[in-house]
Amino acid sequence: MSTEQTLLQRSDSKCELCKSEQNLSVYSLAPDNEESAEKSILLCDTCNGQIAKPETMDANHWRCLNDSMWNPEPAVQVMAWRILQCLSAESWAQDLADMLYLEPEVQSWAESASLAHHDADDTLATVDNNGAQLLAGDSVTLIKDLDVKGAGFTAKRGTVVKNISLTDNPKHIEGRVNGVRIVLVADYLKKAS
Repeated sequence: MSTEQTLLQRSDSKCELCKSEQNLSVYSLAPDNEESAEKSILLCDTCNGQIAKPETMDANHWRCLNDSMWNPEPAVQVMAWRILQCLSAESWAQDLADMLYLEPEVQSWAESASLAHHDADDTLATVDNNGAQLLAGDSVTLIKDLDVKGAGFTAKRGTVVKNISLTDNPKHIEGRVNGVRIVLVADYLKKAS
């Protein structure tokens, strides 16, 4: 039996995360990316698309993890854990992550890769001064006064910048300060909780 047939049987022909029955495909989990039933899950196009581009995640879609994270299959548990880590800014997702218990070897597998790096590309994550990963839409706080060249003002320490955007450079983010869209160095920021 092929991997896809095994997964269709295992999942009752439904997405193993959101239970959709439309446009299902096999997704192999990093770091191995080995297409076997034990290292893969069956996903719908919606889940697959959001996992492929974590910056486009619709947090409300992932409320389905409240049920699917309890799936007995380690591969499903690993993907649920990784998605919850990406959504850690959402209080409900943090609550689910706190409840999710993984066996030690499954936990190691889950931590061995993240959604931001699930492809083999070498893009670096944007991290704040404390090493916390920053995602598009996060809020950050300035940890020092910054002179904004060309705008004629100083962005004061403690200023909260909401709904940030990531740039091509992992050391920079974009956000609005005093109504002006500026580029900020991630090293001078702290992720707001």
